[in-house]
Amino acid sequence: MAKIAVLVGSLRRESFSRKIANNIVPLFPKEYEVEFVEIGSLPLYNQDYDENNNAPAEYAVFRNKMRDMDAVLFVTAEHNRSLPAVLKNALDVGSRPYGESIWDGKPAVVVSQSIGAISGFGANHHLRQVLTFLNMPVVQQPEAYLAHSPGLLDESGKINDPETVQFLQTVVDTFVELIKRYKA
Repeated sequence: MAKIAVLVGSLRRESFSRKIANNIVPLFPKEYEVEFVEIGSLPLYNQDYDENNNAPAEYAVFRNKMRDMDAVLFVTAEHNRSLPAVLKNALDVGSRPYGESIWDGKPAVVVSQSIGAISGFGANHHLRQVLTFLNMPVVQQPEAYLAHSPGLLDESGKINDPETVQFLQTVVDTFVELIKRYKA
């Protein structure tokens, strides 16, 4: 069994990223424990907190939760051709204090989405750049970009296109294989 954290790069209650993540979670094998880890309450990272042993309680809760996770599914929108600030902040909080990164060696997969045709390409690649620095092995193929996300979802938030569901199953299956390689 593996524990998978789901980090959603959107704070909006009805975000397309969260709805898409909700559709991806059931695609994991039953023996995988998949849990959403909320990142919206993390104060902006400030190194002074760690240097003065005065880190906010939210940092400790998040860091401890993520230490217990075996891998991470990132589902994100794109903000100004890059990753959302809330997601970058979570990555920064988890990577510090220096030398104590909670991300090191954790397999990851990135699914980006956008309401337009570009599919969150910028967010996807900027996030991958950060994950490379954090020493997180990332699923390289298939790359997961979802365009026109509002049209992918029905009124109940379910993905209404069987080909998209099958594609996401392929993404999850590839991610599971990556996790197995790193857990072995």
